[in-house]
Amino acid sequence: MIFILTGAGLSAESGLGTFRDTGGIWSKYDLTEVATPEGYARNPARVHEFYNVRRRNAAAATPNPAHYALANLEKRGVARLITQNVDSLLEAAGASSVLHMHGQLDRVKCANCDVRWDAPLETSADDACPTCGALAVRPDVVWFGEIPYGLDQIETWLATASLFVAIGTSGTVYPAAGYVDMARTLGIPTLEINLEPSGGAFDDGVYGPASETVPNWVETLGTSPLR
Repeated sequence: MIFILTGAGLSAESGLGTFRDTGGIWSKYDLTEVATPEGYARNPARVHEFYNVRRRNAAAATPNPAHYALANLEKRGVARLITQNVDSLLEAAGASSVLHMHGQLDRVKCANCDVRWDAPLETSADDACPTCGALAVRPDVVWFGEIPYGLDQIETWLATASLFVAIGTSGTVYPAAGYVDMARTLGIPTLEINLEPSGGAFDDGVYGPASETVPNWVETLGTSPLR
């Protein structure tokens, strides 16, 4: 089973900004104010405004050929998709069981009772939790200082993988950045597909726009089971 980890570079060609590059999202905002529990506590209205913009942008985006290629791999039952992205473009392309380790823009949760539900396009600091009634609704995304989702499941999948592939990720955000080293320690072949080399210790690399490189790579796998 192929273990595929995706990052912001997968969705960049769908019009969703990356984070670490020049002109990326975090170069325009103070992350401590919009992507930390402390920032939310200080000014929840500002956080809601920021995520309303991101949610609208994501809702207007459409999958690119890289999303469709990966979704097709998953449909064949030969790949597990783990993403750092909070958009749902892989699902829009047809994937059915993506593990979103950093949460999803189209979901919200209650900071008081932790119940989660589908998000409307616009949320407000005045929204009440439908379960407990608390005015504690927040995006269901993993902020800086919080623990990503599904870490135990991710490590279980990685331990049994036949190939580790990282696509469109900078390799600077942990714990995801450490998975290539974990794979190599386990003796699993590693491949990076990225716009340019990230500097990680991969066995092989394919470089260029994801909308071209990912479909081309998937095509090289043919139609064999790949288990």
